[in-house]
Amino acid sequence: MAEIWGEEQLIADGFERVYVESEWYGEPWAGLADIDGKPHYFKMHVYDHSHEVDEYQVWPASEAVAELEREQWAIYARWHERQQAGEVGQESHPGHGGVDARYDELELLLAPHRLAPDDARRLVCELRFIAGVDVRYRVEGPDYWLRWRPSRR
Repeated sequence: MAEIWGEEQLIADGFERVYVESEWYGEPWAGLADIDGKPHYFKMHVYDHSHEVDEYQVWPASEAVAELEREQWAIYARWHERQQAGEVGQESHPGHGGVDARYDELELLLAPHRLAPDDARRLVCELRFIAGVDVRYRVEGPDYWLRWRPSRR
């Protein structure tokens, strides 16, 4: 079970902000987060319950690309808020395509950057939820931070 901490303690303990969660299956599988203070893509490399920890491929994202990722995430987060309030249905999800023109444009622009390069680093991470945050998907990012370390493999 992930622990819950305030942002000041998260920073002191070496956790870094997550800006975008593009996949989640009981834990983060892919997204955009700070690693060593700079934006990086992360993607689950191996999902195998026989291992103690899951390994991620991580690679840098330029500030310009990170800004586009955050813009697309904000479109999703605002949609999710409306969906949770019962204002819109699942059929209006921007990821379905043809629903939000800017979301679709960003999807095309970002696709090549989301592919892990051959020299992607392999890291493992630990997750902690942010105390006092009761909204899972916020415009500023999901409700958790990650602490990264080298893989032992």
